[in-house]
Amino acid sequence: MPFPRLRPWLSLPLLAATLLLNACTNDQKCEMPAEIAAVKAPVQLDRLEKSFFQIKTPADAQRFMDAEPVFARYYLQRPRYPAPELQNMLVSLATNPKLRQFGQQADSTFGSTEQRQGELQRFFQHVRYYFPDFRVPQTKTYVSGLMGQDLFANDSLLVINIDYFVGPRAMYQPDAPNYLLRRYRPEYIMPRVAEVVSSKYNRKQLINTTMLGEMIQNGKALYFAEKTLPCTADTLLMGFSAKDMENVHYNEAKIWGHFLQKNLLYSTQPFQIQKYVGERPNVPEIDKTCPGRVGSWVGWQIVRKYMADNPQVTLAQLMANKDAQRILNDSHYRPKK
Repeated sequence: MPFPRLRPWLSLPLLAATLLLNACTNDQKCEMPAEIAAVKAPVQLDRLEKSFFQIKTPADAQRFMDAEPVFARYYLQRPRYPAPELQNMLVSLATNPKLRQFGQQADSTFGSTEQRQGELQRFFQHVRYYFPDFRVPQTKTYVSGLMGQDLFANDSLLVINIDYFVGPRAMYQPDAPNYLLRRYRPEYIMPRVAEVVSSKYNRKQLINTTMLGEMIQNGKALYFAEKTLPCTADTLLMGFSAKDMENVHYNEAKIWGHFLQKNLLYSTQPFQIQKYVGERPNVPEIDKTCPGRVGSWVGWQIVRKYMADNPQVTLAQLMANKDAQRILNDSHYRPKK
């Protein structure tokens, strides 16, 4: 049975009315409640790529590391390497003409420091509202030469490697397939930050992992992002195109039916779990037009329904809940055909 295509809009006036309604809804979502606005979460965004590209000599590199001890310790792993080795590595990168040119492109694409700092502060305010024990980390941007990860985070430090997020016109792009490269744009920085920060609170069952467990685990991460980035479109949080998002909503009952009919929810086979929850261009087991990570999207819908049906549950309690079966049961998730 083919994956049903989207129904066309009935009329242009209906489309216009729908867009207007969605715009009003988004405006309402973006109004920060007074109780969250009152949360103190000061953040200073330091643009390290600027001082990094001033490095010309090993002595310059040493001064750079001394000025940024937390960055040097955790990101550069300073304790693990002899000083001359790190100094020479930094000099080699900072004086590379191609990397310097790429760094300029990344800087121009990233936008103003004030804008990005404001986005980060609003995000951290939301996180601290739901998790008062959260400590705002030192927050830096950097140009890595596309080495390592796009983001680095621990309790003390958050590093955004801005050269990963230049977009389709980048001089150089991450070593990733095309269906993943579309997420390496500036608008995906904050969803990626939310995903990384969510892992601090997102508890899971560590043994006998099932398909359902992974679906709910990823669904909780997406719900965390939804609550801490309330102005961000679902397409950006999920990494779906608008067309893919419309298709999965329209075919939600069929997608859920596939998991039930194929007895997939309690599968413990890692390869099978990865096919539905992990990164893929599509999931042909359901339909060739069904996007990858659809299992994570279903997990998100289950978590949303669970939280809607259980308003007494806090975000912190949700993230600490390892019982995927209980979340499914208490969600009463039954997508309509």
